[in-house]
Amino acid sequence: MIIPKKLNYGDTIGVVAPSNPIIGDNIEEVNNSKLIVEKSGFKVKFSKNLFFNTNGYSSTPQEKAQDINDMFADKEIKMIWCAKGGNNSNTVFEYLDYECIKQNPKIICGYSDITSITNIITAKTGLVTFSGTNFKTISTDETDYSYNQAIKRFVEGSLEIGEENEKYETIKSGQAEGELIGGNLTLLHNLVSGKYKVDFNKKILFLEELGFETDPAMASSRIAYMKQNGIFDQINGLWIGNYEHESNIKLEKIVLDIIGNNVNFPIIKSNNFGHIETKTVIPIGTKAKIDSNKRQKIELIEQCVK
Repeated sequence: MIIPKKLNYGDTIGVVAPSNPIIGDNIEEVNNSKLIVEKSGFKVKFSKNLFFNTNGYSSTPQEKAQDINDMFADKEIKMIWCAKGGNNSNTVFEYLDYECIKQNPKIICGYSDITSITNIITAKTGLVTFSGTNFKTISTDETDYSYNQAIKRFVEGSLEIGEENEKYETIKSGQAEGELIGGNLTLLHNLVSGKYKVDFNKKILFLEELGFETDPAMASSRIAYMKQNGIFDQINGLWIGNYEHESNIKLEKIVLDIIGNNVNFPIIKSNNFGHIETKTVIPIGTKAKIDSNKRQKIELIEQCVK
């Protein structure tokens, strides 16, 4: 495991767009986020291809990967923040310079489609990466909850998850320890098999999904695919985050519909990560502990920045 260095005020943050293009209103939103972050005391550097839309639906995989590789290689950059999510960040996998990343470890953060990249980087290099707010969302969220969570994690080195008194539910009781792996269900289910599969063995898996794009039947298909490939025979625990669909069907119900109640690991639920205002920062690749008897049912038990 490689632990990245903390972020300090005055440091330079690099912004990349490895998923959907930054076009239209997104340009103003990213620039507004830059103003907020600079006002907080940081410098911001945009990647060379940040505003490219070469293919008409995004920049090319090579352009995206070049930006990520350049940001890791750039000694001035102390953190890489992904601008927004989308649908095709996995196109960069074969173009990333994993050796360069390994030799220049630093914080990289994003959520939604970005969890493809963060999980792959952790799997390929051992670098702890982070599921947290995207850069654009700093200015588009209605509150500063998610940005403050990033500051607490990256600058202060806090191991707290979310804020005090947030609600946790027990779906299946128990205790478990393991390295965290996870993010968006759609993206994680794509990492179950094939050349770029990741190791789920003895991990605590955290999952969220965007109900606007993924209805309950589609979510159940993805959970079933994970079950059919043995994922729920391997993990030590499951942490379910936000999922909102007009049917009001919950992700925890969908999960239990597929895997049943007789699994040998605890399952908990909270609303502090996912496509929601309250996005805490979850490290990928460090250890956590689930204890369903506690009020806050999951805690980080290992340093994730140094």
